[in-house]
Amino acid sequence: MKSFSLECGNVLVQNVKCGPGHGIAIGSLGKYKEEEPVDGITIKGCTLKGTDNGVRIKTWPSTPGTITVTNMRFEDITMDNVKNPIIIDQEYCPWNQCTKKYPSKIRISKVIIKNIKGTSATKEGLILACSSGVPCQGVEISNVDLKFNGAPAIAVCSNVKPKISGKVPPCTAPSNKKQ
Repeated sequence: MKSFSLECGNVLVQNVKCGPGHGIAIGSLGKYKEEEPVDGITIKGCTLKGTDNGVRIKTWPSTPGTITVTNMRFEDITMDNVKNPIIIDQEYCPWNQCTKKYPSKIRISKVIIKNIKGTSATKEGLILACSSGVPCQGVEISNVDLKFNGAPAIAVCSNVKPKISGKVPPCTAPSNKKQ
């Protein structure tokens, strides 16, 4: 799948079926100082099958970018054997191309994650790894029902205090093991 950048807001991605591949990502953001804010993206009614990620927001650490990412909605999505079904990754650093010495400066706020179901290829179905410098704000999660090997997938959260409603796995702190 080809990556592209948007210089607009209020984007709706609806009824997309994809996989295998990388999944649906917003970012990577923050690597360059001149990037524009991202506002108003809705991913709705999609199905992801056998992808590396389901829905993802990713930002670089230790870089000059300071934009905002706000009003993101991920809803009514089915995951089928997806490695990282739901992920906010503010330590995105592929192939060790950067340092994690300083946290991401990208401010993520007003994220709604609603009605996500299906299967995860990993134990961690929901990962919210927000920046220690600008923790995620206004994250709302409702009705997330992901299974890993028949058991409920877990949620791992750092630097965020999501508002939870409906069926959602409780947030646990990340382990200290290096991957």
